[in-house]
Amino acid sequence: MLKDLRIYNTLSREKELFEPVNPPYVGMYVCGPTVYGDAHLGHARPAITFDVIFRYLTHLGYKVRYVRNITDVGHLEHDADEGEDKISKKAKLEQLEPMEVVDRHTASYRRDMDALNVLRPNIEPRASGHIIEQIEMIKEIIENGFAYVVNGSVYFDVKKYNESGQYGKLSGRKIEDLLSGTRELEGSSEKRNPLDFALWKKASPEHIMRWPSPWSDGFPGWHLECSAMSAKYLGKRFDIHGGGMDLLFPHHECEIAQSNACNHTDPAKYWLHNNMITINGQKMGKSLGNFIMLHELFTGRHELLAEAYSPMTIRFFILQAHYRSTLDFSNEALIAARKGYKKMINGLRVAKGMNFIDDGGEPEQKHIDDVNQTIDNCYRAMNDDFNTALAIGHAFNLLKKINLLHTQTLKYAALGEETFNKLKQFYIAFVEDILGLREERTADIENFINPMLEIYKEAKLAKDYAKVDQIRAGLRKNGILVKDMKWGVDWAYEE
Repeated sequence: MLKDLRIYNTLSREKELFEPVNPPYVGMYVCGPTVYGDAHLGHARPAITFDVIFRYLTHLGYKVRYVRNITDVGHLEHDADEGEDKISKKAKLEQLEPMEVVDRHTASYRRDMDALNVLRPNIEPRASGHIIEQIEMIKEIIENGFAYVVNGSVYFDVKKYNESGQYGKLSGRKIEDLLSGTRELEGSSEKRNPLDFALWKKASPEHIMRWPSPWSDGFPGWHLECSAMSAKYLGKRFDIHGGGMDLLFPHHECEIAQSNACNHTDPAKYWLHNNMITINGQKMGKSLGNFIMLHELFTGRHELLAEAYSPMTIRFFILQAHYRSTLDFSNEALIAARKGYKKMINGLRVAKGMNFIDDGGEPEQKHIDDVNQTIDNCYRAMNDDFNTALAIGHAFNLLKKINLLHTQTLKYAALGEETFNKLKQFYIAFVEDILGLREERTADIENFINPMLEIYKEAKLAKDYAKVDQIRAGLRKNGILVKDMKWGVDWAYEE
């Protein structure tokens, strides 16, 4: 197995050899959702991206602690420091307690992620459950001279930090350019300069979510939660910090600054960012009417959808592009993804049912080399910054060998038992354990299909071709294709 894994580090803008801080242990922190609404298509991409990374690192033998947070406080309506808390606003509109909103949408998010076969992280902390840790971190930052208190609120001093640190190194921005590109502060602002961001905000009288602190009754800033929770569960220095490209600036930039100001180190060694999903070439947004919720995709209940698309179709659609590339959604793209998914799952079903048979002949080195080279190519693709798109292409080449064996076009003996077992085991592991794809089927599908195939075989023997055609047509209406093989009758999902 090839283990020379290289990942693109946003911080260095290069593909770096993956060398964990404490091998074989790997700490991975991913910014999770703000739970004030149902999960949408944009939530699916980071969840699936880092799920595959989690799965692949585990497959390679690493012991991974995967932490993905839930933001349930401090994410304000207009930006990180201004406006109403998004969850508080939703709670007022629905006349609920804020934690009722959080619990409802957290449960909804988890149901959608379960449908997409996204593994639960090892730890899923909430911001509101770590107020003490955030307050303690703010105290350290103030003591180290990188924050100031104004009227009960605490702000991070970006200019002061930049004298010894480098604010902007993750996104490639220079503080001079950032300052020149911001408007002058109005007289009412508490900040010393526009780039400063809130570590703690004093709650206004109408603000529902508040906690006592040395500075005021208030709430932590949005950027702070990830710094505090990642340090608690993974230590001051861990391996991978991930999230969507939209979090690169300012959220992750602020995390780096806070962590250095408190812990005197960058929090993560590798920073990974998945790119965005566009809808028919446009950025996804509620104002454009192209904001598609996951439950709408699963049911087809959205004006942009020609039909419903299953969770595994969505997962395959996301995996067939490299995580750092822009991915454009369209009905045509989803239909193509469904075809690719069914092709791969048909192969999975066939592979699981195959066992080595000594069917005569001698091992043929060409076929043995083809299998070994293709498996190595799958690993090379995954080791090249988790390139699932390329790896899937190589897996389809493995599927060709599986289908040749299944149709008896290729003899098992040509591969030999060892190579056959390697082919079977790798294909199953790649599809299920690494890509996280699963067969979408009703539990009793075999009980439905097998009797129909028996009747089909009897009708063929009796040369009752009208009944043969009737059975074929009936099964096809249910997405099942009848396949006449050299050795008998089989079935497959229609692609």
